[in-house]
Amino acid sequence: MAAASTDAEVRVAFSTAPDEAVAARIARALVEERLAACANLVPGVRSIYRFRGVVEDEREVLLVIKTCADRVGALAERLRALHPYEVPELIVLPTAGGLAAYLDWVRAETRP
Repeated sequence: MAAASTDAEVRVAFSTAPDEAVAARIARALVEERLAACANLVPGVRSIYRFRGVVEDEREVLLVIKTCADRVGALAERLRALHPYEVPELIVLPTAGGLAAYLDWVRAETRP
């Protein structure tokens, strides 16, 4: 039986940025402001998507962001303010488990 969800539950969020400099600036701000414990930058992502009726094919950098459920709203607001895209990507997924020490670390590092 799964445990009840709490605000301290760890979440993994995904976003993309147009280049590594922008991704690093966003990641650093989120970590410095304790909205995320960690953000991994994965360069070389190729995104094919439709926007305003046009199919786009762009190179991007993927951000894999670790945070807690109670920080997601503030993280989303800050990401929107920092991001150059008109419609930045933000997808947030719950974690089903992980190493307890790592999950505890994420919780500790996202406390204001």
